[in-house]
Amino acid sequence: MVRRLAWLLALLFAAGVNVAAAPAPQRVIAVGDLHGDYQAWLTIARAAGLIDAHNHWSGGKTTLVQMGDVTDREPNSLDIIKSLQQLQREAPRKGGKVIVVLGNHEAMNLLGDNRYTTAGEYAAFADAQSAARRDRVYDLNRSSVETAYRAKDPKLTAEAIRQAWMAEHPLGWVEHRLAWSPRGDLGQWATRNAAVVKIDGTLFVHGGISAEYAKVPLDEVNHRVAAAMALADDSPRSVLTDPLGPLWYRGLAGRDPDAEAERTENARAAPATPRPTIDEELTTVLNAYGAQRLVIAHTPILSGIAITNGGRLARVDTGNSRYYGGPLSWLEIVGGRMIPHTVARPAS
Repeated sequence: MVRRLAWLLALLFAAGVNVAAAPAPQRVIAVGDLHGDYQAWLTIARAAGLIDAHNHWSGGKTTLVQMGDVTDREPNSLDIIKSLQQLQREAPRKGGKVIVVLGNHEAMNLLGDNRYTTAGEYAAFADAQSAARRDRVYDLNRSSVETAYRAKDPKLTAEAIRQAWMAEHPLGWVEHRLAWSPRGDLGQWATRNAAVVKIDGTLFVHGGISAEYAKVPLDEVNHRVAAAMALADDSPRSVLTDPLGPLWYRGLAGRDPDAEAERTENARAAPATPRPTIDEELTTVLNAYGAQRLVIAHTPILSGIAITNGGRLARVDTGNSRYYGGPLSWLEIVGGRMIPHTVARPAS
């Protein structure tokens, strides 16, 4: 039988028939939260073979999935975003693709929730006109600003209020807010980034997918998130702030008090159902979307990438940013096989 097959192949080659090899399995690289650490991003991308020495795409037909939370905590978020945008343009020319999953911190920036935005991130947006723009914004809103400050301390003078407001709104703040508004360049870019992505049999989502959201078709989840981003919807029922929603859910990484509180609240309006185990919930999610595995970020695991639940769940937020100081890592998926990688952090 083996000799007959070899003879047949020899005839086909001699006749000039193209006998194509089986296509190589698709290579997918998933990179977790970067939180403003541009050097960490470059180190990971080079080690994974995604960029060359000049920071241009060298990943060929690889698909990169950056798992969201590019922003906040460290100062160089804008540099990372510009790099990812550049690679999104370059990769398709080589047969590759760059996907950025929407993270909760990108949504927070769009909604004006800047609790974790650093001075360096604002400074990256500052230019020669920043002081004049900031003065105009203050002057236009002086009455409401003074009212708000005096509600806390009635003895504050107008000049003291002005100085306090300026200190809280550094140069670049105005430009940052404009860029991250729903009509701004970064707001629109973030809005285009899907909340849940499926590639072959793998689901990618920043936070997680709860059993509640698994009842909603994937396209509808992404539609709801995009619509909420376009409207900057920060209402109590918004998908952008929902503890059970794809940007915030932590229930597949461990106990999630915020999600459980939301479930308790929801149970008052509907009959309560038994709380599934993590493995049961994961099975529900994978079955709902016809997937074999799920990759999540959002919840740091500083010991390194964890592949659990029989290879069906991967947690890839290893604290790449210096803010956390975890190991620099990426997850490689080839032919359904998940392979964790790490690289040494460069000396500061």
